[in-house]
Amino acid sequence: MSDYPQSMPVSPSPKATGGARRRVDWVPISMIAPAVIVLLAVGVYPLLTAVRTSFQQMQITKPYLGTPFVGFDNYAKALSDPLFVSALGRTGLFFLYTVPIQVVLGVAVALLLTSTRWRKLSAVTRVLLVLPIATTPTVVGLIGRLVYNRDFGLLNWIASLFGSEPLNWLGDPRMAMLTIALTDTWQWMPFVALVAMSGLTSVPSDIVEASRLETNNWWEIFRHVQLPYLLPGLTAVLIIRTADILKLFDMVFVLTRGGPGVSTELVSVYVQRVGFRVFDLGLASAMAIILLIICNVLAQLYIRIFYREVEG
Repeated sequence: MSDYPQSMPVSPSPKATGGARRRVDWVPISMIAPAVIVLLAVGVYPLLTAVRTSFQQMQITKPYLGTPFVGFDNYAKALSDPLFVSALGRTGLFFLYTVPIQVVLGVAVALLLTSTRWRKLSAVTRVLLVLPIATTPTVVGLIGRLVYNRDFGLLNWIASLFGSEPLNWLGDPRMAMLTIALTDTWQWMPFVALVAMSGLTSVPSDIVEASRLETNNWWEIFRHVQLPYLLPGLTAVLIIRTADILKLFDMVFVLTRGGPGVSTELVSVYVQRVGFRVFDLGLASAMAIILLIICNVLAQLYIRIFYREVEG
């Protein structure tokens, strides 16, 4: 054995290791930063401002009062406002008029287009289904005014061909809500159909073929084989449509402005009236936060009730 001591391993200098650890890769940060900035500016900052305003007394017509902190007074005033509660009830009825029909029709269209007989038209049909979704709600409202006009509207012209008298689609309180529900269904049923088509294409073909060997009943195949793959997408549809209906303003305002009377005054239209006609921004912000809470609670209920994860 050698009498010389064995050499110890040389560790890298602290400067070298410290410099490597402190090095920051700015490329991914620079790519994510614009999206984060836009999210903070468009989403987080307005939300925080609305929350702060909801705890203040803020009326534009009375600037001399300032913006004193009033706690939960705006929330109590909103929940005790019969007009706000009735508008919230009309919004719930509008949801029941539209979303179940949209889901049923959308799933039916998806089943039709994914069948073997109509598969060749699937690509063209998907493009046609995107058109109503891509149309802005304001334009949808303008189109609706042309279609439902009592004097020269398309629907009354078609009805006149069969000898029917013209109907006051937008001026009759009994028909106005049905009219905006029909317009909303025209715009958003294709969205449900596209989501359902995506879910149906994820169903393994061997499972479908095996189920057809067991039974020819299409309902049993749909219920036990295809529906589990549709539930995650349909749960997302329910969440998106609930949030969209709670904030639905453009199309309703262009079509009826909440009338005749208050027959189509959904909750978003009423909040707009409180905020920009009465100019009580504190109360309007409290109402908006209440709608946000309702939307989150319903989203959690949808996930608990309808969402089922399909085991691969």
